[in-house]
Amino acid sequence: MTRLAVPKTYKLYLGGKFPRSESGRTFEVRTPAGEFLANAALASRKDARDAVVAARGAVSGWAGATAYNRGQVLYRVAEVLEGRHAQFVDEIVQQEGVSRAAATAQVDEAIDRWVWYAGWTDKFAQVAGNANPVAGPYFNISVPEPTGVVAIVAPQDSSLLGLVSAIAPALVTGNTVVVVASERFPLSSISLAEVLATSDLPGGVVNVLTGSPAEIAPWLASHQDVDALDLVGAGDLDWVALEQAAAESVTRVSWPEQGPDAAAPSLERIRQFTETKTVWHTKSLL
Repeated sequence: MTRLAVPKTYKLYLGGKFPRSESGRTFEVRTPAGEFLANAALASRKDARDAVVAARGAVSGWAGATAYNRGQVLYRVAEVLEGRHAQFVDEIVQQEGVSRAAATAQVDEAIDRWVWYAGWTDKFAQVAGNANPVAGPYFNISVPEPTGVVAIVAPQDSSLLGLVSAIAPALVTGNTVVVVASERFPLSSISLAEVLATSDLPGGVVNVLTGSPAEIAPWLASHQDVDALDLVGAGDLDWVALEQAAAESVTRVSWPEQGPDAAAPSLERIRQFTETKTVWHTKSLL
């Protein structure tokens, strides 16, 4: 007997759940040759607002976790992604039309980046913080703290690696994320959300929107409860207008990055999503 295929439905990922867009809209995802692959949810303004609400609700828990615990969770993401390696290779081959070897290299690098950033969770404060010399009987210590809710336009020319490279550094210090995935290659973003949902990452820490960055990004840029805006994948948008919209709420903005490896792993990508807190404490005179 011939089995009927069970096609996958690609939804959004909001607050740890997988809802359809509240608008009911979808868009077709096709191969480079024009063949139909799947329908994906076309996120609306309401979806973007719901994503920010979910991200804000998750800030205290994620930022309040120990750095060691965050590192364990991010490493678990790498473990689960490794276990679904073949699925991601197949999706990338279908979406991007690249060779299996190139798709395999992309998945391998995505896993390695999760591991790299996981290793920095309990070390970054030692590198970015410092004890400041002051006059008088005081300790003066500067420590990096998370900015809060980070809205990200992911690199648009990569289905998985660009997405991971944009999300992971924001999570290291305790930020939560609302990310607009690649419009051309959105399927791996929802598959990655499935990995996140089964990797001990609390619901709401990462929220994934699929659809049109040109439509969604302005709503996120002007949202009063977004603390930072990463435009790494917004080079083809009017990103100056997005920066101006973000300025209304004094939102920190990171500009677009170009090149074959935008959002390459670096301590600077972690640092740009932190605020420096300086603490004074008196020295004992005994």
